[in-house]
Amino acid sequence: MAVVVALLLAIFVLPSPWGLVAIVVGATIEIGEAWFFIRYTRRRRAVTGEEGLIGRRAQVVEACRPDGRVRVHGELWRAHCPGGAEVGETVRIRAIRDLTLEVEPD
Repeated sequence: MAVVVALLLAIFVLPSPWGLVAIVVGATIEIGEAWFFIRYTRRRRAVTGEEGLIGRRAQVVEACRPDGRVRVHGELWRAHCPGGAEVGETVRIRAIRDLTLEVEPD
């Protein structure tokens, strides 16, 4: 709807050659913007699953001596921390084995 209103205003309000110029410039900007964002989103790969957790930080909610629980993105996970970590500490995820996060103190 807004596009129709903008086209009508450009045709009827602006002087003769400038209405067409405004429409062409606007269309060119829109096409360029769409092209840029399409190329940008295709370049970025979605990171999901195990690859998305490696290297992330987690908050310890149950002491890891060496096994406990951590919270990552609002989810609770079992965790194994050979060095140990207390409640409230931040740890970094190193690996995932059998749905248990291998973590180390941050």
